[in-house]
Amino acid sequence: MEDSKILLSQLSYYQVVEVMESEMGKILVAWLFGALFLMFMYCFKRSRDNASLVRFPMLYMDEVGKENYLLDLPDLALDSILMKLSPANLSRMSRVSTTLRGMCTSDHLWERHLKRKWGGLIGNLAYKEWQWSIASRKHQITIECSKKVGLVASFWSNKSGNRGMLSSTLPVDSIMALYLSLETGKFWFPAQVFNRENGHVGFLLSCYDAELSYNRFWGNFRARFSSEGRPTLEPNIDWTRLRAPAVEAGPHTLHPSDCLDYLKPGDHIEIQWKRTRHIPYGWWYGVVGHLEPGERCRICCECHRSDKVVLEFNQYDPGSRWRETIIRRSNHREIGDGLHGFYGGIRKLYNKYEISMWQQQRQPEAM
Repeated sequence: MEDSKILLSQLSYYQVVEVMESEMGKILVAWLFGALFLMFMYCFKRSRDNASLVRFPMLYMDEVGKENYLLDLPDLALDSILMKLSPANLSRMSRVSTTLRGMCTSDHLWERHLKRKWGGLIGNLAYKEWQWSIASRKHQITIECSKKVGLVASFWSNKSGNRGMLSSTLPVDSIMALYLSLETGKFWFPAQVFNRENGHVGFLLSCYDAELSYNRFWGNFRARFSSEGRPTLEPNIDWTRLRAPAVEAGPHTLHPSDCLDYLKPGDHIEIQWKRTRHIPYGWWYGVVGHLEPGERCRICCECHRSDKVVLEFNQYDPGSRWRETIIRRSNHREIGDGLHGFYGGIRKLYNKYEISMWQQQRQPEAM
């Protein structure tokens, strides 16, 4: 009888433990789901409030020990902080929140970085090419929108300027988009390259028009251009061999020579030249020489009064048919033939920086 009572008490004890373990598991599961639900509601609430989405604690405390937050700073102070960020850090900061995205993608911040790195290379032609690229991209977005959503969605996207389509992406017409497109090499822009074919002797102290793409891993460029009607690609072009186009007219257009009346011996010039009539012009560097050799002509120089102007290209050896040519001030047009090539428009170089860029392209043996 007593043994049966002990067995009954033991069974009751194990049953009680089993019940407690099952109840504890249920409590833990309920607590876990409750915590996840509260976390979800907290994140949802923070995402609804852009101003409180990113409240980064700063590395200082106020007098009463209350935390200070980045977005609590005045706009002028916050803008001053953002202006000191590098392009990479500014791009990272723009992905943190909606509020910081609007501030970090503003044009006035990226315009400084664009001018600092690309200002000497991106000219008016490149900006026009970029605007054409923007218009083409917006047109493509409109077409894709009409295909996916229908004519009604296309109507509303056109009416709103594609704001709904681009609300979660970077605006295509922002300066930040231009900077990133240049930095990643996605945007091929027009520029001019000195000393074609890596300094080939036949192209020494010349530059040609090309489309360039940047390689950020190697810090150099590749250029594509047309060589006698064939598409050509030249890689590994250094920054020192590049400049923005000297004139907005294309390489097939004769540049109007508006400096002929003022040319005198010793002036630095660049002139359009091409080997055959049906290929694009390049620009060649030269100086204005004297009509007659000798020290007497240099002392009592009257060359600036003559209608003839001697152009010297000292990068070529004496006796070369490209060493010099003579043009007329009064009626200068494209001159030349199949043997000597065709000389086009002339630019006088007034800027010392332009002259120094040409002189830096001299090879050691040509100096």
